[in-house]
Amino acid sequence: MAVNTVFKAEMDKFPEEQDIKTHNRWHPDIPIVQWFKPGDEFRVECYDWTGGQITNDDSANDIRDVDLSKVHYLSGPFGVEGAKPGDLLVVDINDIGWLEDSQWGFTGIFALENGGGFLDKHYPEARKACWDFHGIYTSSRHIPGVRFPGLIHPGLIGTLPSAELLAEWNRRESALFNTDPDRVPPLATLPDGMAGTTTALMGQMTGAARDKAAAEGARTVPGREHGGNCDIKNLSRGSRCYFPVYVDGGGLSMGDIHWSQGDGEITFCGAIEMAGWIDIGVDIIKGGVAKYGITNPVFKPSPVEPNYSEYLIFEGVCVDEHSGDQHYLDATVAYRRACLNAVEYLKKFGYSGEQAYMILGTAPVEGRVSGIVDIPNACCTVAIPTEIFDFDIMPNSSGPSMSIPKGVDAASCS
Repeated sequence: MAVNTVFKAEMDKFPEEQDIKTHNRWHPDIPIVQWFKPGDEFRVECYDWTGGQITNDDSANDIRDVDLSKVHYLSGPFGVEGAKPGDLLVVDINDIGWLEDSQWGFTGIFALENGGGFLDKHYPEARKACWDFHGIYTSSRHIPGVRFPGLIHPGLIGTLPSAELLAEWNRRESALFNTDPDRVPPLATLPDGMAGTTTALMGQMTGAARDKAAAEGARTVPGREHGGNCDIKNLSRGSRCYFPVYVDGGGLSMGDIHWSQGDGEITFCGAIEMAGWIDIGVDIIKGGVAKYGITNPVFKPSPVEPNYSEYLIFEGVCVDEHSGDQHYLDATVAYRRACLNAVEYLKKFGYSGEQAYMILGTAPVEGRVSGIVDIPNACCTVAIPTEIFDFDIMPNSSGPSMSIPKGVDAASCS
């Protein structure tokens, strides 16, 4: 049965030029663009998270220069009749895919001074890899020797906040920001009224109401109690999501579609970013927040995932790689060390550090907090499926073979 497309992403226009506009801030007053009944199903098209700022070429200048005050571009918000604060909005991801006129994706290492990333102190300069889609598989001219199927998912999906919840977000994130306001990258990205930017896109709002909401609206960068930018790679076909409702109708929005992603999306623009569509089904659990003690969304993951049988697992513990200082049960430091250990290993096969970094961000890599009780070292692991490579990466007595063509690397800046 054909699914009705209720929101279009016109790829020949920037999001700001569309008649029915996306939004790139969270605010309770953003108007609902269309209402549905419980049990309805519909299709939503989405821009890539930058709204078309990145092009399919061999230069990373666009990654270096991307305007992060504009992102993410979200389709919606959509309302469900009868949804009230305190309910749970049940959202089924029935299907998901790429737009016919945009059959490619990109990965970026963001410059330290413009976004950064998990390993930004090690890789501070902008890089880009473009990926072509071949049926269920993808490959990149910028990262040779790897090929894997997509586990396509929305990096960002969630409901509108209440005025009270929005005020709490702004209070706590401003307090954090103010502890070190000159930090690069910043500790938090604040609303326009605090940070002085003017690029808020507030859906169909206009005039003074739009200006007021733009000054208050929360940036879409982090995930929060309503869902948002959580980058959970297993929210693919067949997933079911349970979102707390804070405003009448719920105000469901989505975007930032990923072809594939490793756990953590570590380069910040670490997934394979793409424009695409999502088939959605909606329902309501009345009073579900109290019934189930919900603070943040809960999810049933997709039954569909790449079927790999062999992994090579890299361990990291929470000892700072620069100073050698011991940290106490710090999973962030431990996960960073696991990623760095994997990067150093892959470099032995001819990859640059940047290429290896992007493999960890894009391929179906499994990240784990493996130990969080054995003082003082938290232990995190990164598991890479060995079958994504065109060559054998397992350790052996003869040592690694240099399998990557010389002179091939991720796109850099001119």
